[in-house]
Amino acid sequence: MADRVGREMVSHGWGLVYGGGNAGLMGSVARGVKAAGGVVVGVIPEFMKERELAFEQADELISVATMAERKKLMIERADAFLALPGGIGTLEEITEVLTLRYLAQARHPTVFLNHNGYYDHLFRFFEHMKTERFKTKMEGLYEVATSVEDIWPHLQADQNYETDQLWKEIR
Repeated sequence: MADRVGREMVSHGWGLVYGGGNAGLMGSVARGVKAAGGVVVGVIPEFMKERELAFEQADELISVATMAERKKLMIERADAFLALPGGIGTLEEITEVLTLRYLAQARHPTVFLNHNGYYDHLFRFFEHMKTERFKTKMEGLYEVATSVEDIWPHLQADQNYETDQLWKEIR
């Protein structure tokens, strides 16, 4: 599935900006992008490069000192955000993007690939936040794709998220 995402990214006109690793699903996405002739930009902390975790075939491999620098640079360089199933790092990265969208500091499309219902519990938690009266406006903050082919219409649609009035005023 991850390799297919990478290959289809290229066929839909997208390149890849990501954490620069050669392992896991994102390593598979990067290999798929390269195999399809696309551009890969990796942003990786030095400590990961020292463990030989870098995707050396990247068109651009940027070394940074910290995970925070990595995330900041990835967010700055990206035109859209796509979360595949992942672990705590994926969760931390995508929730920062959601926070930036909520605070009107990021406007790019944001999509979860909910492969085999992977993110169902997270989406239920978002609903739980609302029932507990946390006021974050979640409607339109992100889109959900349930298959690889479902990703592209979401990424190419104009995602005009309207944040709460408080955050509209600072823009």
